[in-house]
Amino acid sequence: MNTLGRHILAEIYGCSFDILNSKDKIQQIMVDASLEAGAEVREVAFHKFSPQGVSGVVVISESHLTIHTWPELGYAAVDVFTCGESVNPWDACNYLTEKLKAKHMTATEVKRGIFEQPVNVANL
Repeated sequence: MNTLGRHILAEIYGCSFDILNSKDKIQQIMVDASLEAGAEVREVAFHKFSPQGVSGVVVISESHLTIHTWPELGYAAVDVFTCGESVNPWDACNYLTEKLKAKHMTATEVKRGIFEQPVNVANL
């Protein structure tokens, strides 16, 4: 595969209810995580749900970071997708884990890109 990017899917557990339920705190932490990873922030969009929870995206020149929170469960689902060599998505995940005051994080990295031999999608 010709790897074009790295996509981390993170499950972050045991987080602070107050942080996970604050649109302003989540937005700032996500922007700071982008910068911590070495990314260039382009746009941000976040939404606070009722009665609780926040979803948002930070669009970076190198791709994006997204989050959806379940404050009542102390849980956040996070995606960090970066392209190129200058940004380390693990730096963003580790920063998020610390700032959300999480007790535990599990994550999977998926390489994104193009296979050297074209794949016939009709045969998948």
